[in-house]
Amino acid sequence: MVTRLYYSDSYLRTFGARVVDRSDGGRRIYLEQTAFYPTSGGQSHDTGALNGIAVRDVIDDGDRIAHLLDAPLDADDVTGVIDWTRRFDHMQQHTGQHLLSAVLASLFDWETVSVHFGSDASTLDLDVPEVTPERVAAAEQRANEIVFENRPLSVSFEDAASAAGLRKATDRVGMIRIVTIANLDRSACGGTHVRATGEIGPILLRRIDKVRQSARIEFVCGWRAIRDARADYEALAHLARTLSAAPNEVAGLVAGQHTRLRDAASRLRALEGELATRVALERYGEVAPNADGVRGVVERRATGSLDDLRLLALAVAALPRAMFVGAVESPTLGVLVATSADSGVDAGRLLKTVLADAGGRGGGSARIAQGTVPSFDMLSRVLARIGTSRA
Repeated sequence: MVTRLYYSDSYLRTFGARVVDRSDGGRRIYLEQTAFYPTSGGQSHDTGALNGIAVRDVIDDGDRIAHLLDAPLDADDVTGVIDWTRRFDHMQQHTGQHLLSAVLASLFDWETVSVHFGSDASTLDLDVPEVTPERVAAAEQRANEIVFENRPLSVSFEDAASAAGLRKATDRVGMIRIVTIANLDRSACGGTHVRATGEIGPILLRRIDKVRQSARIEFVCGWRAIRDARADYEALAHLARTLSAAPNEVAGLVAGQHTRLRDAASRLRALEGELATRVALERYGEVAPNADGVRGVVERRATGSLDDLRLLALAVAALPRAMFVGAVESPTLGVLVATSADSGVDAGRLLKTVLADAGGRGGGSARIAQGTVPSFDMLSRVLARIGTSRA
């Protein structure tokens, strides 16, 4: 059984150990003792080196811990070096999660049901359907107050059957490792943690999401919080300079511009609809009805998209006994057909039949349908076939 040095000293950065087993040509190493934390309990593994060879993964393998190396290791005695920047970041995030979960339970009786530690941010899932920004802000305030109080953390080993005061019950048996934040939290945990809450650094609660029946809060701690706060400020400052405003004025200005843009977009859609109706009436009046009394309007464009033709197509289809056939040649060879209800033409059925013969794909409803064809020649053939069908 391996001795897990990180259980008693999360700050141990360098250690010596004897190799007890190896496999994969010396790239998978087992030690008698190790300070390398394996991926476990949601916390990601440490990285570092054994005798200067990079450790790229650390795996909990029952009573042993496997160290996966970038190159073979032949020595029987090794010196391990932990990537301290990565380790301390993980310690800040994990301890911050303990503190935050305890605060949420204390303030609002919210239980943490799951945790995910990510490389950029971490999340808590809570046993409530939703949380309000006001309560999140209150939890953030209280969590940071406890950070500033610099409460000590301690680690103890106790029998699971008699361990009292745990924030969350454990289903483990025998001796368990308990991490305690003074006068706040006791949790069964095998992860790495800081010595006092002050070392967590600032705690920022960011996004709030709903995930099934739970509320999810994204958070960052320590150096991550400082990094993200700096990035947020730089983005805000850039917007402020663009708007020639002070940073605290940006939100109001952006909200005002959003309203104006929304209103302008609404007016533009209305004008585009009016224009499409005028063009449809003009084009409709220029063509003679076929033998079935249906007037066909054709629009072929060298560039654009079928969406660009949709307003005109719907405007034509709104006229009596009308049919619209549209095509674009680039960047995609596309065809659009729209028909009025009294035309007697099923747009979807007609287009699907013609496209199938041309090796194209598409479909739609009886009133409007669209599709694509594989070649320029096929586009011309499809348009000719549709023209013949409505002749």
